[in-house]
Amino acid sequence: MPLGLNTTIRTIRNFLFSKTNREFLLFLFFLLVAGLFWLMMTLNETFEKEVKFYVRYVHVPQNVVLTSGDIDSVRINVKDKGFSLLSYIHSADNQPIDIDFTKYAGNNGTGSVSVIDLQRFFEHRLPASAKIISIKTEKLVFYYNHGEQKKVPVRWRGHVVPDPHYFLSKTVITPDSATLFSSRDKLDSIDFVYTEELNYADFHDTLSIQSQLHSVSGVKMVPQKVSIQFLTDILTEETIDSIPVVGINMPEGKMLRTFPARVSVKIVTGMKNYRTLNANDFYVVADYKQFSDSKSAKCPIMLKRIPEGISKATLEVKQVDYLIEEHP
Repeated sequence: MPLGLNTTIRTIRNFLFSKTNREFLLFLFFLLVAGLFWLMMTLNETFEKEVKFYVRYVHVPQNVVLTSGDIDSVRINVKDKGFSLLSYIHSADNQPIDIDFTKYAGNNGTGSVSVIDLQRFFEHRLPASAKIISIKTEKLVFYYNHGEQKKVPVRWRGHVVPDPHYFLSKTVITPDSATLFSSRDKLDSIDFVYTEELNYADFHDTLSIQSQLHSVSGVKMVPQKVSIQFLTDILTEETIDSIPVVGINMPEGKMLRTFPARVSVKIVTGMKNYRTLNANDFYVVADYKQFSDSKSAKCPIMLKRIPEGISKATLEVKQVDYLIEEHP
């Protein structure tokens, strides 16, 4: 054996079995024994604990869709010794209680399991030493239908604000719609679904998140989660020139000429968006119905169409001189 290894082993042996270290190791041993003894005494005492049990619906016909989900849960308060509590708290997470759909389903798309039946299910699962103190529901309710569905758009909700120097130029939701399964009455009352509440602020790069859809009682949603991208751009204030003024609601045989014939609009938008804009993206009109009875030499004009992605759009002039020409 190499001399260096012998020296190392001898140093470790001398350290561990020196008088001081022997006393310390002996102290740790008795501390461990005392800890184990205390733990066994504690777990042998009786505790009251809230336990969540999962329930699973079985014998569901093939033409039936459970709109409240295939697995539900019930919370109960149980009193038992600590050892027993630890054992079935763990098993409750892995072994759901099976509930026969055909026995508890009603005729109106709703089924329910009474608290008495629930207690019987739990008593069969729990050891004889356990005592059920309370079940935290009056009854377990589940919903189903026979395939009625509806596809609706997904909308996000919340407070999403980028850095003050940036602009929220576009939001992309993938997928942008969800298929709902529920009763016909409930489906007819839903035109879109929301995401969970989103709260983000002071970001300047593209924000990509996963969001659950906000659940609705008795409605199954597919998918239950969507991806959302909030695209940002640097804010800029610019001017778009040479936008033609168009007369609308003009009587037959009459033509409107304005002076100037083209106007400018100030906008606040993202830099990337601004580079794609031109005068044809805007629609400025002078409505004959608004000035036909006026004695003024000027007519009002207004923006009728503004491209997407613009937060502010203001005409540099609100009125222009005009002339009405007769055309046979």
